[in-house]
Amino acid sequence: MTTPLTIDVNRRDGGTVAVVATGEIDLSNVHTFASALDDAIAGSSGAQVTVDLSAVDYLDSGGINVLFDKADHIRLIVKPLLIPVLTISGLTELATVEAAEGRRNG
Repeated sequence: MTTPLTIDVNRRDGGTVAVVATGEIDLSNVHTFASALDDAIAGSSGAQVTVDLSAVDYLDSGGINVLFDKADHIRLIVKPLLIPVLTISGLTELATVEAAEGRRNG
């Protein structure tokens, strides 16, 4: 059974915008994820948007494609387990990708 996707968009100290996703990002909800990123980027006044995927349990190729499309505007925080996938895909060459602290693989 899939874990539903929950997305929160909030402003942090200093006016930065953060998109925090929880659950799974897949074909069933990738458009919702993309729309949330578009809205956050539009509302960021040109500042880089932090995309926190540290609570995302599954990210399919559609989700990775969305991240590629927004790479110039985002900074990613992900579970350490996702770092190799994002490195192999080439996303780490285009966007800042950081491992979430205090999280264990699996």
